[in-house]
Amino acid sequence: MIQDDPKSSPHLVIIGGGFAGLWAARELARTPIRITLLDRGNHHLFQPLLYQVATAGLSAPDIAAPLRHILRRQSNVTVLMAEADAIDTANQSILLREVAALDYDFLLIATGATHAYFGHDDWAAHAPGLKTLDDALSIRRRILSAFEHAEVETDPAKRRALLTFAIVGGGPTGVELAATLAEIARHTLRNEFRRIDPRDARVLLIEAGPRILAAVPDVLSQKARKQLEKLGVEVRAGSPATRIDADGVCIGD
Repeated sequence: MIQDDPKSSPHLVIIGGGFAGLWAARELARTPIRITLLDRGNHHLFQPLLYQVATAGLSAPDIAAPLRHILRRQSNVTVLMAEADAIDTANQSILLREVAALDYDFLLIATGATHAYFGHDDWAAHAPGLKTLDDALSIRRRILSAFEHAEVETDPAKRRALLTFAIVGGGPTGVELAATLAEIARHTLRNEFRRIDPRDARVLLIEAGPRILAAVPDVLSQKARKQLEKLGVEVRAGSPATRIDADGVCIGD
């Protein structure tokens, strides 16, 4: 077990090196406490730009910075790359995967959020979320591979399927991803293939609610929809996904 001198200053463990965890550690720079920032990765990820990595607009290092480098001048912080398996609140200890347990005086859990499949976890194999760099790189491979496979596909129906991209969720990430994917198909990849025209790609944005970007005023939501449609995106609001499998996605009205 990783133990600290009981006579020393109190020990705060922060689980999660995202926005909340990192900013909390920085705000406590001048306090008389020792901080351990625990994260299963060794970098801070700027999640709002993950869609740019997913669509090959940015590389992974452009949106990920090493936590140790960010906090290198903050002497009261130690960064550990490890994954918490369990928290023993009675003994104030964190059980770590493949690393000795970690004692704490105070604990801050800032592990963030993940995407939800609304009771359909089996959809995950066919519809990856976009919360991590691995997610973004996986989606990028799928997108670029779809165009490459369409280039050599001789069956018209299979080619159309390869060039059809469905994005479920009309929040900020879904809107940005749909718009960028449409721009790639209409402009970036134009004239780069010989057997297919990337402009034939079909991009669908599927939203269960009555409108996209539900958190913003209706006038902005409508403006965003018009801009997406101008780019060639088919917006399907009020149409929840009812099934997702290896063959595609079913949409209910």
